[in-house]
Amino acid sequence: MTVETSIQIPRRPSLRAWFDPQMGERNAALARWIWLRALALIYFSAFFSLVFQIKGLIGPHGIEPAGNYLRAAAQYYGHWCYWHVPTLFWVSSSSAAVMTVTWLGIVASLLAFCNVGPRLSLFICWACFLSFVAAAGDFSSYQSDGMLLEAGFISLFFAPAGLWPGLAMEQPPSRMSLWLLRGEWFRIYFESGIVKELSGDPQWRNFTAMDQYYQNSPLPSWIGWYVQHLPHWFHAASVVGTLLMEFVLVWMLFLPRRVRLICFLIVTPWEIGVILTGNYAFLNYIVLALGFLLLDDVYLRRVFPSRFRPARPLGDEEPVRAAAHPIRSTLHAVGLVVSACILSWIGYATVAELVDMVAGNLLPMKPAAAIEQFRIANQYGLFAVMTRGRYEIEFQGSNDGQNWRPYLFTHKPQLLNQAPGLYAPYQPRFDWNLWFASLGSWQQNEIVPVTEEKLLNNDRDVIGLFRSDPFNGSGPRFVRAVLWQYWFTTLEEKRRTGNWWRREMLGLYAPAIERTPDGQFEISAPADDLPRHD
Repeated sequence: MTVETSIQIPRRPSLRAWFDPQMGERNAALARWIWLRALALIYFSAFFSLVFQIKGLIGPHGIEPAGNYLRAAAQYYGHWCYWHVPTLFWVSSSSAAVMTVTWLGIVASLLAFCNVGPRLSLFICWACFLSFVAAAGDFSSYQSDGMLLEAGFISLFFAPAGLWPGLAMEQPPSRMSLWLLRGEWFRIYFESGIVKELSGDPQWRNFTAMDQYYQNSPLPSWIGWYVQHLPHWFHAASVVGTLLMEFVLVWMLFLPRRVRLICFLIVTPWEIGVILTGNYAFLNYIVLALGFLLLDDVYLRRVFPSRFRPARPLGDEEPVRAAAHPIRSTLHAVGLVVSACILSWIGYATVAELVDMVAGNLLPMKPAAAIEQFRIANQYGLFAVMTRGRYEIEFQGSNDGQNWRPYLFTHKPQLLNQAPGLYAPYQPRFDWNLWFASLGSWQQNEIVPVTEEKLLNNDRDVIGLFRSDPFNGSGPRFVRAVLWQYWFTTLEEKRRTGNWWRREMLGLYAPAIERTPDGQFEISAPADDLPRHD
């Protein structure tokens, strides 16, 4: 007599199960709810900051008018211009148009936060933000913009359908969309580690990368001022922690749920610390929010208010569904094919980009290049090389060429006794761009001489990018851009003077320009030969 032993082999998801929401991840409803609310708030912060800046940045009288860029794109790409530059501003790039798109994004982000038609609301957010990014040139060349567009687009397939879906327990998200979002979280960390290694910056190898980090970051915070004064061992430990997190810890994503929970409990306080010690717009908020997708309903239902909890945790069993109408079944099948093609394309592009960083072009890159303009499959790499000094460009105006008055910025360091602010996720893009410009020459950064001309013309949209107008609407005769080097004060200097900063002028950054009586511009003084800096 023989006894047969039945061994039950765990069932792996089929190919369809990766893309069909009807066979989706059954334990991700609460994590999805958290992520989509956070995504809506991040969109809101992006559009809210543009309300006060977009006309001065890309409006008809801005520093880089979108209309000029689109005309050049039309000449270069011809009939393919709409594909290569996907923006609503092809219809109009007037001041009213750029403000309309911005306010449309704000309304859609609020609707998305309230869970009203989340797919449609998030699509409007994505289309409006892409419209700005595609037409904004130098003012949208940030990795954070790509992070938001990539996460926002994938979330269109992750969000539930319906006008008011609630937790949508009956609509689990597709596994592919969930893992693409988790993959973005993973790549932000891991690819940042890779670029640190590839850059060869000795500061990461001798554990000094964080010694001046809080002082030299684009827009420091007052909390960062205090952290800067901690001993070297703390900053060296921060370097070790950063490298361990980017190269080792993030691999816990692919381990069982309890290990992912440990990973979440480590990276979340870390991201909060980064948010408090430096203003990186919404970048770290995206990474922080994506981290919640490491969790599932098994843990989240313990901390959710009872009124929002699902009645019971759902397992991996497939829901029982009534037979669908033939037309509805056909539409579902078509939608499934379309979403599978799009998500597979994004998945391949992101993997190809990662492989390219590590081993070169082992995989064809054309699929990734074909969707590059949509910023939905990106390469990341934060802090590859740490800056060794803090340099600040300051615009000054004068009526006699002798007495100069500065244009005060809204957020970047300038006044010595003014504490560095804490205002992320708000992003002052003009202030941010000037930090990058200070690391190069004015010939490489046309926004500086263009801003000088706009200030001479007394352009109200550009002046609106500053905190105030030192000439009360009359406009100066001369404008120049000077370069300062800034340092945090010591603890003793802060107690004695009350100043957060000390600084030293290095000279002219860009030529001083004079407005002649006939309304023309001429160079009043050439830029000095400034000392080179990294």
